[in-house]
Amino acid sequence: MNLRGSSSIPKMAEEISKSELRSSAAATSTPSSSTTAKSRWSWPSVLRWIPTSNNHIIAAEKRLLSIIKTPYVQEQVNIGSSPPGSKIRWFRSSSDEPRFINTVTFDSKEDSPTLIMVHGYGASQGFFFRNFDALASRFRVIAVDQLGCGGSSRPDFTCKSTEETEAWFIDSFEEWRKAKNLSNFILLGHSLGGYVAAKYALKHPEHVQHLILVGPAGFSAQSDAKSEWITKFRATWKGAILNHLWESNFTPQKIIRGLGPWGPDLVRKYTNARFGAYSSGSVLTTEESSLLTG
Repeated sequence: MNLRGSSSIPKMAEEISKSELRSSAAATSTPSSSTTAKSRWSWPSVLRWIPTSNNHIIAAEKRLLSIIKTPYVQEQVNIGSSPPGSKIRWFRSSSDEPRFINTVTFDSKEDSPTLIMVHGYGASQGFFFRNFDALASRFRVIAVDQLGCGGSSRPDFTCKSTEETEAWFIDSFEEWRKAKNLSNFILLGHSLGGYVAAKYALKHPEHVQHLILVGPAGFSAQSDAKSEWITKFRATWKGAILNHLWESNFTPQKIIRGLGPWGPDLVRKYTNARFGAYSSGSVLTTEESSLLTG
C-alpha cells in the first residue's frame, strides 16, 4: 500500500478541497436516530418542519448528478445488520433490519483502475460532483455515502467511545467492500473521510493499493496548556452544556432541521458566501449552488 499525503492529480485535490460546505441535503447526512427508535435529542413533532427522507435525499442527488456528463449507476448495497460473528447491530440498534450503503458507480474504460471516494463530515458523495467527469476519464470511479450519511441507511448512533465510532465507519465500509467484491483499489478520503480512509487502510492494507488523503481531518496531541484550558472550560456551565450536547449526538444538522423553513435559506446563504465572495478559483455557478442546497 502506498500512502500519498496529497493527490497525484493536483487539480482534483484542489477542487475537492474547495467542496467543503453544508448543503441542505447534507444537513440530514450525519448519523442520527432511525425511524424505529427515539433519540434522546429527537425534535418534538411540532418542530419537524423540514420533511427529510431517504427518497428526498436520493432525488436531490439525482438532480445534482444530472449535470454530470458521464453515465452512472446508483444502487443501495446491502451490508446486512451487523459485522459477521458480532452481536452488535450497527451499533446497538434496536432493529435487525439490513443496512444499505448508497453507491454511485461511473462508466469507465475497460481495465481502468478503481478509485473509491469517501466524503467528509456533514456531506455526501455528491460533494465530489465537479470531479467526477475528469476522474472517470482515467478511473473506474465509485463514490459512497458513509453509513448514517446521505442516502445510506441511518441506524441508531449510540457509540460511546472513539473505538466504537471508528468501527461504525470502518466495519460498515468493509462489509460494503465484500458485497461489491472489490480489492486492490485506490482509496481517496476527504476531510473526515480521510480519517476514516486512513484507519481503514491501517486495518485492511491488503485491499488498498494507494491511499490519497485530501484535506484529511485529524487530531494532534494536545499541549499541556491547551489540555488544561479545555479541562477548565468543561468545568464551567457553558462547557458543561456544550459537552453534554456533544456527547448526546446533538449535531449542527439538528439545529438546521429545527429551524424549519429558515434552515434551507440559511444553508443557501452560507453556500453562496463560502463558494462566492470567500472562495478562490472557479466559484459555483447559480445552478450548481441551487442544486447543492437541494
